[in-house]
Amino acid sequence: MAGSNLTLVEATERASLLDVDSYEVALDLTDGAGKPGERTYRTRTEIRFRATPDSSTFVDLVADGIHSATLNGTPVDTSAYTPDTGLPLTGLAAENVLVVDADGLYTNTGEGLHRFVDPVDGEVYLYSQFETADAKRVYACFDQPDLKATFTFHVTAPAHWTVVSNSAVASRERDETGAQVLHYGTTARMSTYVTAIVAGPYEGVTDHHDGIDLGVYCRKSLLPHLDADNILTLTKQGFDWYHEQFGFRYPFGKYDQIFCPEYNAGAMENAGCVTILEDYVFRSKPVAYVVERRAETILHEMAHMWFGDLVTMRWWDDLWLNESFATFISFLCQSEATDFADVAWTSFENIEKSWGYRQDQLPSTHPISCDIPDVQAVEVNFDGITYAKGAAVLRQLMAYVGRAEFMAGMREYFQRYAFGNASLADLLAVLSEASGRDLARWAELWLQTSQVNTIRPEVSVDADGTYRSVGLRQEAPADHPTLRPHRLALGLYDLDGDRLVLRRQIELDVDGEHTPVPQLTGERQPDLLLVNDAGLAYTKIRLDDRSLSTIVEHLAGLQDPLARSLVWQAAWDMVRDAEMPARDYVRMVMGAMPTETTSSLILDGLRNSKMSLVQYVDPAWAPEGWALLADTARATLSAAEPGSDAQLQWTRAFADAARSPEDVAFLRGILSGDEAVPGLTVDTDLRWFLLQALAAAGAVDEPEIAAEVERDATAAGQRKATTARALRPTAGAKAEAWRLAVEDDSVPNATMEAAIGGFAHSTQLDLLRPYVARYFAEVSDVWARRSSEVAQNMVVGLFPRLFVEQATLEAADAWLAGDHPPALWRLVSEQRDGVRRSLAARACDAKGN
Repeated sequence: MAGSNLTLVEATERASLLDVDSYEVALDLTDGAGKPGERTYRTRTEIRFRATPDSSTFVDLVADGIHSATLNGTPVDTSAYTPDTGLPLTGLAAENVLVVDADGLYTNTGEGLHRFVDPVDGEVYLYSQFETADAKRVYACFDQPDLKATFTFHVTAPAHWTVVSNSAVASRERDETGAQVLHYGTTARMSTYVTAIVAGPYEGVTDHHDGIDLGVYCRKSLLPHLDADNILTLTKQGFDWYHEQFGFRYPFGKYDQIFCPEYNAGAMENAGCVTILEDYVFRSKPVAYVVERRAETILHEMAHMWFGDLVTMRWWDDLWLNESFATFISFLCQSEATDFADVAWTSFENIEKSWGYRQDQLPSTHPISCDIPDVQAVEVNFDGITYAKGAAVLRQLMAYVGRAEFMAGMREYFQRYAFGNASLADLLAVLSEASGRDLARWAELWLQTSQVNTIRPEVSVDADGTYRSVGLRQEAPADHPTLRPHRLALGLYDLDGDRLVLRRQIELDVDGEHTPVPQLTGERQPDLLLVNDAGLAYTKIRLDDRSLSTIVEHLAGLQDPLARSLVWQAAWDMVRDAEMPARDYVRMVMGAMPTETTSSLILDGLRNSKMSLVQYVDPAWAPEGWALLADTARATLSAAEPGSDAQLQWTRAFADAARSPEDVAFLRGILSGDEAVPGLTVDTDLRWFLLQALAAAGAVDEPEIAAEVERDATAAGQRKATTARALRPTAGAKAEAWRLAVEDDSVPNATMEAAIGGFAHSTQLDLLRPYVARYFAEVSDVWARRSSEVAQNMVVGLFPRLFVEQATLEAADAWLAGDHPPALWRLVSEQRDGVRRSLAARACDAKGN
């Protein structure tokens, strides 16, 4: 079905027939009387394109209905049109003009043209989201990345609205209803999926930098919380750095960033009109890492203006050319041009690469550059391999070819393929030319194979405490036996009192199964031998016995946060691989983390500890583990620097861990103000976090939740109330959450996600058990009814992962044995693998203790 799930075969055939010149799109977003429309809007598209004479094709469109369509002035028979198959076009001429006049449908799913009503003031807000192939929901188009064209938009909208698109407004007028009619300048050539319309009473701040007009916007009711100065400063830093590195000026004129409600992703790189999750407009004090993450997101989308928008992949099998590059380059920029320089690579190591390692070990692992047969397949490929692993591999590639050569290759890549499309072969060609290296073997091993290697140190020590020999053994999983070349460093750290101090660092190339390190023969054995010091390589690492013993007792004394991140990641990998009892990891975190100051390390350590207690420890020890976490969190939040990020994070950890009546009472006291914690501001978002924890414990019910909604009568408040209601330990609460998430297709995407977020809690297994069978019985129907973008929230979010039992594996296996769409089968198989891993980790924890 071409319109709903375009295949590579269909796209290739259509691209061989067509050369698209331009689109002129007119949208009327009013009700005909100058007010916002409610269900539909008028959309008229004129497409000029060349074609093989007498050929046939189809144009993509998902509409409520078509008023008329003409091809070269002749009416087109629309009787065969369906949203799934598009509108057939026959008898094409060499030069063609297609005009389609239709009614578009607003959505509440975050796809196409999303419509949102602000509960604070009743104002209507719209934004478009077209990746991967949803431009067809707003205007008729050839919705594939390699059929680029110019775009000229005309928008009729209520007079008080701000309307932002890819280019600046060229002129405006008023119609007879008083609505404004905006005419936008013609864009440069771009793909349909990066075009955009954002409309509503958005307000913000404008600026100008280095010839570029800048704008930052959000909903009117959020404007008091918009820290536009910080965002604009970061934006200017990004442009200055990218211009210097890329040697190609920003190509799309002005640059607007709009924070949008009910947004599915972190952000979207629409050319000159970037849309961003509005959670990044902070109503309350955020965790420091979230501010850092927002900065990376802003720089990531800006990098896409070159990687993705200026030069675009031909088909979605090279999605990584967009996402891996944008991820790597944004972290490099963040580390060199912003206030986050000291923490950027630490967060890359323990957040991004950790995501990549997890994804790469799933049964659905795939090469960075992989076959994508259709659009539905790529929609589940926006994953840790495409983003994080690809970025880590590119970082190593830059080290391999040299930074100067790498950037020279990038500059040539932009010049050669500007406003066009490129493939992996095109990229490798320019990098090979710039570096003088043949990258074919590198690409084969790193881009076209799957899974992650593990590197272990093998040491022997003489009686005098010096190394007799040191080697590195590289391992690969049996079903993915590729051994790869790695450039990495070994760090030798010694204890100096309570501190672990770097004595020596050596760089070397690892290739094959065993790599000797003769440079360390005769060297005094350090207290810690850290493989992959500085984090350059993409590989799991292990520690020798002496090093493991050292970090168990002295990890907090390791001064370099990046080195600490590497050690924490190694320990976590060992837990996930059933090589370390999970309770030992929890004890390590509780011993070392209270003195940690790097936000992303605190966040990751506490998150992994909670996951260990839910999924990986022997259930018999879990109550002791939760008590240990609650006691440590309570002591740390009280002793932490007042108002610090650590205090906020440990307060949230305490809320998650509170199980005993005494802890629940203390938690209620923090919320009510009866328990004063010096420096801790119980602001709007923290109030909701505490209330949700109390709801899960059964300590609050509907009256308290309703009172909090009255206190915070915003869209965010309503979503958080939905989660709180779902968390309550009652059968009725679970039934209502299931209805919102599974049965009611009219529910907005954000409400559905909020219900899913509160449905499953580890203390409520008896209430949740009936939904195990229901999940497998109903998941296929949800997938069939909803778009894959929306359905996968349910598929992943409601999988019964809390039931770490053989019976869950058997239920999943029985379902997987059926005939299901490949993308859905993949998602369920990934969740099934999580239960398998949890069973192994629990067995390790029980055996080791």
